[in-house]
Amino acid sequence: MTTRTEKSPARRVAAAFVALVMLLSALSLWTVVPLAWLWIGSQLAGTQFPSLWPYAVVLFGVILSIIVVAWLIGLMNELYLRLTGSHTVEPIRLGWMKSLRDSAGQQPPTLLEVVVVGSVIIAAVALVIWFFTLAGSPIEG
Repeated sequence: MTTRTEKSPARRVAAAFVALVMLLSALSLWTVVPLAWLWIGSQLAGTQFPSLWPYAVVLFGVILSIIVVAWLIGLMNELYLRLTGSHTVEPIRLGWMKSLRDSAGQQPPTLLEVVVVGSVIIAAVALVIWFFTLAGSPIEG
């Protein structure tokens, strides 16, 4: 029989799935959302020198989409909280790596913080890899 303090395997799997969806959603803030709106703006522009209209659509579309995705990430964070009963992600620290000066009052990061910071780091690394390996040089020769 499962007690309240024990987490069932199904809840753990569901929580891991929610965390993965949160990470993918946070990554979409830096990739899918801007690229999709750039594509939409390019389809609205009839020439290479469009008026202000496609730029305004891209700007407001990106802003609204980011607000919606961030709101959805917040909802998923609440779901994670309900599944796990905790909003923090405990760091895994081996005993020999702990400092004697580690303060007990320091709060571990929340899943939301880990997801957003992790998505920024992943996006930055992907940008650097793309820039140095796949982008090519705009200078001919």
